[in-house]
Amino acid sequence: MHIGIFSVSDITTDPTTGVTPTENQRIKDVVTIARAAEDAGLDVFGIGEHHNPPFFSSSPTTLLGYVAGQTDTLQLTTATTLITTNDPVKIAEDYSMLQHLSDGRLDLTLGRGNTGPVYPWFGKDIRDGIDLAIENYDLLRTLWDNNVVNWEGKFRTPLQSFTSTPRPLDGVAPFVWHGSIRSPQIAEQAAFYGDGFFHNNIFWKQEHTAEMIDFYRQRYEHYGHGRADQAIVGIGAHAFMAKNSQDAIDRFRPYYNNAPVYGHGAPMEDFMAHTPLTVGSPQQVIDRYASMRQAYGDVQRIMFLIDHAGLPLKYVLEQIEMLGDTVAPALRHEYDSNRAADVPDAPTHDSLVAARDHQLELEGKPAFSASYPFHTGDNWTGLRAEDKATAK
Repeated sequence: MHIGIFSVSDITTDPTTGVTPTENQRIKDVVTIARAAEDAGLDVFGIGEHHNPPFFSSSPTTLLGYVAGQTDTLQLTTATTLITTNDPVKIAEDYSMLQHLSDGRLDLTLGRGNTGPVYPWFGKDIRDGIDLAIENYDLLRTLWDNNVVNWEGKFRTPLQSFTSTPRPLDGVAPFVWHGSIRSPQIAEQAAFYGDGFFHNNIFWKQEHTAEMIDFYRQRYEHYGHGRADQAIVGIGAHAFMAKNSQDAIDRFRPYYNNAPVYGHGAPMEDFMAHTPLTVGSPQQVIDRYASMRQAYGDVQRIMFLIDHAGLPLKYVLEQIEMLGDTVAPALRHEYDSNRAADVPDAPTHDSLVAARDHQLELEGKPAFSASYPFHTGDNWTGLRAEDKATAK
């Protein structure tokens, strides 16, 4: 099981000091946070994508590429990549490049985002959100799965004899999680392709999250990828800890009360009662998230949001230390020891390559070759479109 952390990249004033960090400080702090996550033994680090203040992460691939060079074992992901407003060709190329640079320590979570104006900023119509997500992902998969692509759709100019470069590492595309909190169409999409479904449930009641996950599981089985309980599920997590639970409550309350998303609303205790937010001791966080297995079944990934709402770096690093020392080992044991042997772990590049190679062997097909599959052609301007059809 993967236990990790993610950032939405907000720049928020610390309500206890009145200090607002600079963009440079937040960017550098997030790199420190990612390195600390690896040092603490956590499995995954994710970064969101936004194109407006008060967020800084407009280029997740740039940040994750830098983090890849600063780490050795940490799995990298997004939270999320905007499948609706990014060009699928650029997603295919950028994340294949990042896959190579990270030696396969990459997957990505696709989503539609939570900022409506992003659609016209990139020449799209929000009313086409679901249709864009479906068509763009179909093209993304096509680009990753085929060396030469001829494609035509509604929302993008056609492609003729097109090859996205670089090709996926070892011939296996990055694993994809489809992120959604309220759209059954996205859960359906994840199930259709046999991909993962990530429900960022941090603001939602357990009943809603369970309903979405159950729907995805049923459709996963319907499409023949395995039993419902074998589907690949991830959930969001939201916690603030201290050794003493009252200290955690006292420290976090001013940040909760002034948080841009949920501040100035329901009291923190009410929010804790109705959402996964858990403010208390590490054991309380363990107990709360271990109990979610009864509602959601086996999950392969839990991602904690811990650097939001103006929390200073000191507090964030303390949270990472407690996650690594106490919470993550306990949750891994709880989920992994109770999971049936034929329910898969969270996919990794190595596991996907092994599965591909096993399938080729079963089918009696030649083993995958990493040799360059194209004629070198004109190394100044590249192959002409009409020459690409000769690619192996």
